[in-house]
Amino acid sequence: MAVKEDYFRIGVITEPHGVQGEVKVYPTTDDVLHLKKVKEIYLLTREGYETLHLKGMKQQNDRIILRFAEFTDRNAVERLRKMELYVDRAHATPLEEDEYYISDLIGLAVYEDDVQIGTVKDVIETGANDVYQIERNDGTELLLPAIRQCVLKVDVEGGRMDVSVMEGL
Repeated sequence: MAVKEDYFRIGVITEPHGVQGEVKVYPTTDDVLHLKKVKEIYLLTREGYETLHLKGMKQQNDRIILRFAEFTDRNAVERLRKMELYVDRAHATPLEEDEYYISDLIGLAVYEDDVQIGTVKDVIETGANDVYQIERNDGTELLLPAIRQCVLKVDVEGGRMDVSVMEGL
């Protein structure tokens, strides 16, 4: 069964911005506007997750600029370069019907006609539709498009995905 992640990465700090303790962040989330509703963001450090309180956010080209209550000047944020930022599951972007967090899909047992054929190892985001990278029981790899014709049912809680492998895959 898949292990649910408690935290989801939302971005990586690239550099300080200005003199008031703001940081530029390369976002790794699809919905940066959702971050305006988040009050706490977690900084991954060597010691674990450090809670930061979001004080402000703005967009700048392909980056976002974040300001935290804990930092008031540029020197205080210099050490944060290349550090990752996370939100907890409760504050992640809400899912629509038939949407799943990638971390919930990885590790699911994959079945075709009630026979386990493998395990989801990764999800490749292509733009058009996701592709599930499945490690077959015989050690080979199956790349399965995440479309209704191929993915029949996903049961995250049950740790199972039912599929129909189209000819040629």
